[in-house]
Amino acid sequence: KSGLDPGGAWHAWGMACLKAGNLTSAREKFNRCLKPPMDLNQLNHGSRLVQDVVQYLESTVKPVLIADDDYFATLRELEATLRTRSLSLEMMCEGKIQHNSYYQECLFYLHSYGTNLAIISFYMRHDCMREALLHLLNKESPSEVFIEGIFIPSYESGKLHMLENLLETIDPGLESWGVYLIAACKYLQRKNYYHILYELQQFMKDHVRAAMTCIRFFTHGAKSYTELGGKQAWLLKIKDHLKVYLQEVSRGSGRKKMAFTFRKKMSATDVSRHINTVDLQMEVTKFLHQCESSGASQMTDSSLPTLFGNNNMKTDVACKVILEGKNIEEGFGIAFRVLQDFQLDATEVYSKVAKQLVKQQKYSEIQQLLKCVNESGVAAKNDGDNIILNCLNEFKNIPAEDLDNLIQDMDSDENKIQAYMMCNKLRSAYLVSVRQEKARAVQLVQHVRQLAESSGDHVVKAICAQWL
Repeated sequence: KSGLDPGGAWHAWGMACLKAGNLTSAREKFNRCLKPPMDLNQLNHGSRLVQDVVQYLESTVKPVLIADDDYFATLRELEATLRTRSLSLEMMCEGKIQHNSYYQECLFYLHSYGTNLAIISFYMRHDCMREALLHLLNKESPSEVFIEGIFIPSYESGKLHMLENLLETIDPGLESWGVYLIAACKYLQRKNYYHILYELQQFMKDHVRAAMTCIRFFTHGAKSYTELGGKQAWLLKIKDHLKVYLQEVSRGSGRKKMAFTFRKKMSATDVSRHINTVDLQMEVTKFLHQCESSGASQMTDSSLPTLFGNNNMKTDVACKVILEGKNIEEGFGIAFRVLQDFQLDATEVYSKVAKQLVKQQKYSEIQQLLKCVNESGVAAKNDGDNIILNCLNEFKNIPAEDLDNLIQDMDSDENKIQAYMMCNKLRSAYLVSVRQEKARAVQLVQHVRQLAESSGDHVVKAICAQWL
């Protein structure tokens, strides 16, 4: 009469029937106020009313007593239980759920009015993981339901191995779980749970991604190569994963294509290249670890470069190896292999090293660097000269004697003249200029005279004018 929503009254009446132990009557009352959710895959446990019913039933686990004269109620209840079973589409797990009418009642309400997440969470609460997984597969629920309802509760309660065993038992190839496993990996990565991630990747036999996780274990948080020296076991694990992957690929290519859709793929040439990178990183790590232990290490960088980074980082590794040995020659061989393997710009690396040596005032070592570059066999004609010119561009205050030694080491007279002009040594520039072929000498001496005039060097200006 008053037009109020009768839902609350039906719900209260249904709860009263439940508490009185009259399950059939309760179903009838709840049927008038509970509705199934619009989307069974929504990430919640359904309406508050359904949750209240299930919560009450779970807290009241006791055998149901039915009045002797209520035969029809008994039949209706049996029919309802059978309907619940057919709804659930899978075998009930042995034990308390199968033989307890209150649990059966929970399943009736969950299947009629609950979300997939609510049903799965119910199974998980009562140690029926297999049923939870089968329900997930049968309903083709999205991966969020798997993570929220099964995966998080499993690892939080230390049952990850049990979950893995069940996944394998239900589908030995794991193909039907691919989407869910990849989603779980992404979730763990977002959460920075790398140890669980690594364990899961090993279970999935996803060797390429497992190798990538090992790279993170090796590089993450290390502040020095002494620290990296202690983490070399991870480099061996990376190699192991990549080798196993290569074996699987070569075995698989003989047979028909393997389905493994969710495992990361990589060409055999790429894998071999990565194995070479790991070998080279091992060498670099051993070498720099020794340098740091013997106290020869000079550079203190905030970020620690490794060969697993981008090309700029690899360039930094090459520079670090050359600079941190007892002398330039000691690390040059390894650095040269880094340059060759990753096709880095050699002149850029050598110039960087030379500038660093100028900063450290190790001028004789620059000459040693040039010697190594020339003897490497792949240096272009002017590489050595360009390295010196790059240095002079940046540093004008090299002591006179060292400066003369560096410039005299240059191959080309043209470059020597340019270097002398850059350093304002106009008399030396004039002396080299007049030794050139006549026409070129005239051009060069004119240029020197202009510089002498603009810098106010009257002596050199007069000498140039006289020669011209």
